[in-house]
Amino acid sequence: MNWHSRYLQQAAWTRGLRAYLFEKAGFKTARRILEVGCGTGAILRDLTCTAALHGLDLDPGSLAECRKNVPAASLTHGDGHFLPYPDQAFDIVYCHFLLLWVKDPLQVVGEMARVGRCVLALAEPDYSQRVDQPPGLQPLGQWQTEALRRQGANPSFGAMLAETFFQAGIRLVETGPIQGQTVMNSATDWEKEWAVIESDLEEMVPGEEIQKMKKLDETARRLEERTLHVPTFFAWGMSNWESSPH
Repeated sequence: MNWHSRYLQQAAWTRGLRAYLFEKAGFKTARRILEVGCGTGAILRDLTCTAALHGLDLDPGSLAECRKNVPAASLTHGDGHFLPYPDQAFDIVYCHFLLLWVKDPLQVVGEMARVGRCVLALAEPDYSQRVDQPPGLQPLGQWQTEALRRQGANPSFGAMLAETFFQAGIRLVETGPIQGQTVMNSATDWEKEWAVIESDLEEMVPGEEIQKMKKLDETARRLEERTLHVPTFFAWGMSNWESSPH
């Protein structure tokens, strides 16, 4: 599984939203920016600014690749539950497809609010509201959701994002579903998505069943009868850390 390719695909899904949110968050005047869960640098590499860029990730392999992709960034091996930075050290702190994977999203968001003035969660999906058409492909969505759960993710976290920000003491400015999100809008995207599906399901679903779904998916797309929608949410707001007891 080529994870950098996957992260680049996910980054493409939110490029328009990121441009809008970063502008609202004061990106042009920010001096220090942190990505929590920076992975291989798919988002960091797109940031063109004068700010000092920082990234944190728990996986040493991803960080090693991030160093190659974003050599100017200051990278740290660490856990988002316990960010190794001083209070209010950053103007902007953000994450992307991260919170569904962490053990305690509230603690991670609270840490982001502690170290940053402006906090952004750019994309968190809710697979409980996934739509698959034609009906024969609905088991595929159910399998993927269960596979995420077995890997330790919370597939339904997206719907909880705004409440998590509120509980973390962040003054929400804007939140909601990402509009116009398109998944697998090209043959290349489709192949990348199926690489993930096959990797996720290989130990859970018989290979012949996976290939049966892949063929059905391919046919539905060719006939323009395929619908796949996973509601994905964003939120951003201002940290109240300075006025909070700590």
